[in-house]
Amino acid sequence: MRINFKNLTVQVICAIILGIIVGVLFPSFGAQLKVLADIFIKLIKMLIAPIIFLTVVTGIGGMGNLKKVGTIGGKALIYFEIVSSIALAIGLLVVNIIQPGKGLDTSHIKGGDISQFTKQATESDHGFVAFISNIIPDNFFGSLANGELLPVLFCAILFGVAAASIGDPVKPVIKLCEQVSEIFFKIIGMVMKLSPIGAFGAMAFTIGNFGLGSLKSLGLLMASVYITMFLFVVIVLGLIAKFFGFNIFKFIAYIKDELFVVLGTSSSESALPSIMRKLERFGCSKQVVGLVVPTGYSFNLDGTSIYLSMAAMFIAQAYNVDLSIWQQIYLLGILMITSKGAAGVTGSGFITLAATIAAFPMIPVEGIALLIGVDRFMSEARAITNIIGNSVATVVIAKVEKEFDPVKHKEFEKEIAAAHQQTHSH
Repeated sequence: MRINFKNLTVQVICAIILGIIVGVLFPSFGAQLKVLADIFIKLIKMLIAPIIFLTVVTGIGGMGNLKKVGTIGGKALIYFEIVSSIALAIGLLVVNIIQPGKGLDTSHIKGGDISQFTKQATESDHGFVAFISNIIPDNFFGSLANGELLPVLFCAILFGVAAASIGDPVKPVIKLCEQVSEIFFKIIGMVMKLSPIGAFGAMAFTIGNFGLGSLKSLGLLMASVYITMFLFVVIVLGLIAKFFGFNIFKFIAYIKDELFVVLGTSSSESALPSIMRKLERFGCSKQVVGLVVPTGYSFNLDGTSIYLSMAAMFIAQAYNVDLSIWQQIYLLGILMITSKGAAGVTGSGFITLAATIAAFPMIPVEGIALLIGVDRFMSEARAITNIIGNSVATVVIAKVEKEFDPVKHKEFEKEIAAAHQQTHSH
């Protein structure tokens, strides 16, 4: 079987392997290559705000039925809350069984500067009232300029709802938004060709900066997190997918290009625009994709939920803080709020963890220093689980709302089968 090096997935995998080799052999040089990953993620982030705005506006405005918008949004939020709560509970259950933090000598663990995380956590209030007020931007265009996901989403929903209520007179505006979004998706296609360079830089930096040795001391926690996320995807999301008539493994194979980009960059946002396109090809309506995917990036972070519950309990175990079942339920309650504020960008899970522990005084906040060395490695698992969770959610909501096109899906399956047969014939 011949390897096609023109394929983006192959390029990203090769870049990740090359990044690991460079990080091991030339750690100081590898640590400097973070700039490549930063540039790639900045290019993607530059385009996310306008793409989210235009997609949501065309989705809602094109629906022309405000009741339908409310139904889709309401069902999506209920689904997000149920599934992310299951993810939090599974994380707590596994960390209680395996107990990776037990017996860890905290006095000999090299600390690290946690001030940047605790400062960010205290500066950005994670309370419910503050969370709601932060959704509303200071001005409409400021939300697009700052590129913050929730304010952009809020403004786009308002704009879309207003356009849908006006109806026919503003159809040319909706059409224009569709045409402009096509241009932005074309730019995304151009930027995605640079994803192997971004993945190479990110992996070289991670290995060069923290070293493979940093994995050993915290390997049990890492293994626990990876196993838990794998089981969550295969069992929980797998059962949900089976119930709604699609196979989780075939679905993951379909979005593999995006998953490898996420693996390389540790950011689920890096694949956001292209995953939206793929979900439309899969059979989901533009309206559902436009509403569910961006909302899910703030309200349905399954991977981050698992990580947060396991990391908080790991620190408690490392410092011999025995939490009762009621204290753990209280911790779960705090996590259900704080996890909603974590975006898909690298490092946000760590800041959210600092905010959670700050609101839960029984666990020493300085304990997050234990995780600095390996957080980067776990952020990849978080981001991949997040993007799979959101993609499954979109298909589920589309099927529930009868916004899933089975004819389009069958055509797509024929295309995939033909491409697969062609690959094997070579």
